[in-house]
Amino acid sequence: MSPKVFIVTGASKGLGAAITQRLLSQSHKVVVVARSEEPLQALKRAHPDRVEYVAGDMTDTAIAGRIVDAAVKAFGQIDGLIINHSVLSPQRLSDVPLEQFRHIYDVNVFSQLAIAQAALAEIKKSKGTILSVSTGAVNMSFAAWGSYASSKSAVNVLSAHLAVEEPDITTIAIDPGLMDTDMQATIRSEGKASMSQSQHDMFVGFLDQGALMKPEQPGNVIAAFVAEPSKELSGKFLPWNAEELAKYQ
Repeated sequence: MSPKVFIVTGASKGLGAAITQRLLSQSHKVVVVARSEEPLQALKRAHPDRVEYVAGDMTDTAIAGRIVDAAVKAFGQIDGLIINHSVLSPQRLSDVPLEQFRHIYDVNVFSQLAIAQAALAEIKKSKGTILSVSTGAVNMSFAAWGSYASSKSAVNVLSAHLAVEEPDITTIAIDPGLMDTDMQATIRSEGKASMSQSQHDMFVGFLDQGALMKPEQPGNVIAAFVAEPSKELSGKFLPWNAEELAKYQ
């Protein structure tokens, strides 16, 4: 397989870092994006010819264009976009300030649409892939998760519609499952005040019982999919270990 060029957002740690490392291990080129510049610089030093980076806030209205420009300038094309950045702030709908709710949508929906729009022309040239990292929480109801789950539901709907509107590319949303990441730590530390006791205990139990996966498990599947996408899955929302993704396991 010839090396391809990918953009990975939220790439400094957790799932984004795992996806990036897998792509690099397969000789692909990656433009990594995150707010924290230091880990991105470290990746660039380790892989000077195959990594470019853009550090900044994804809600900045100018950053999407900067990311796409950096990818094309460094590597000449874009074969795939992995939209991984998101934020979770567990607060009940009765308590969450509207400005905080808007911020969650700015990060989880509007900035994700912005980077998809900015990269679309290049991805259409390569007949590539736009993959959005979603969550199984869209199919559940947890106290204090309304802002996060509803924003991810919007991402799934946008992904499905983009698949219809842009049939030359592959568009998919994937639920990576329960991973040992900073987001799970946030749920345990901040969720106690607003989640139900039983639900909060359940998430604490995931860690105590060793039920959280390493990010590399779903990350390797996501990396494999964008490298060799299955066009017939365009428009789908699937868990990372779905039968439809068996060949990527």
